[in-house]
Amino acid sequence: MARIKYRFNPESLSYDRIKISISTRFIQIITFFAASIVIAVAYYLIFSNFIDLPKEKKLKRENEQLTLQNQIFSKRIDYVASVLEDLRQRDENIYRTIFQAAPIPKSIREAGFGGTNRYINLEGYQFSKMVIETAMKLDKITKQIYIQSKSYDEVIGLVKKKEEMLACTPAIQPLSNKDLTRTASGFGFRIHPIFKIKMFHYGFDFIAPIGTDVYATGDGVVETVEYNQHGFGKEVVINHGFGYATRYAHLSEFKVRIGQKVKRGDIIGLVGNTGRSTAAHLHYEVLVNGVQVDPSPYFFHDLTPDEFQKMIQISTNSNQTFD
Repeated sequence: MARIKYRFNPESLSYDRIKISISTRFIQIITFFAASIVIAVAYYLIFSNFIDLPKEKKLKRENEQLTLQNQIFSKRIDYVASVLEDLRQRDENIYRTIFQAAPIPKSIREAGFGGTNRYINLEGYQFSKMVIETAMKLDKITKQIYIQSKSYDEVIGLVKKKEEMLACTPAIQPLSNKDLTRTASGFGFRIHPIFKIKMFHYGFDFIAPIGTDVYATGDGVVETVEYNQHGFGKEVVINHGFGYATRYAHLSEFKVRIGQKVKRGDIIGLVGNTGRSTAAHLHYEVLVNGVQVDPSPYFFHDLTPDEFQKMIQISTNSNQTFD
């Protein structure tokens, strides 16, 4: 029951009952409801923006943890990417350079996946952008790792081939000359022993008695065994592969036949004085892709660094040749 209100009447010195009209009552009711609505909205805004419900608190903690874990995950991906970049640098600047392999184009190493949107199923979520960026990083690194692994497979093949190449590369002197006293004349312009004019000498002459053993300077296959009375006399040419070949001229005797496989250090003939020669000696040539080159840098395998430098110095002397 509503409370009854009275008002003191000074004229009658009594209390008169206050009567509220219907319109006033209606206004009061409307005002009460309006105030209630305002208060309710205020409470809602306060609770929704400043006070979290237990479920909301749990979701916020999970989101914060998810964001933190994604940041850690992203940093790990960046670290893996930096390690992969270091491997790429080593691969391009060391391994592939040493083994003379063509570099892998940047367009292949960093190419995208292309095609349809690979990440469309990840869209439409609260953390879609974060998840898609992480997925893109992973896909990129996965492809780069695959390309790098294929590159290392190629390098391993080149290593095996390089071992064969090193065995085939001319690398020793063609006869016993430890004290370097058998060196006569090197590569370059020299006085021809017969024509007495300055001519280019395309090989390296070693003085040795007739019958001295002559060795193959690298693994290979005997390509030429022939006798030319007015040229190199009895001559052996070995094809070592990889663009290398060696010639052994003015021999007195052959110890190999055409097509025979030889190893470095095998005896392939004996020193002689055949062909256009003025004394017993061995004329030795190194050919790279069919072109004669200075043989002296190819004596590194059986010489110490000091002996090798001495051999280089001897080879520059302008001595007269024997052929």
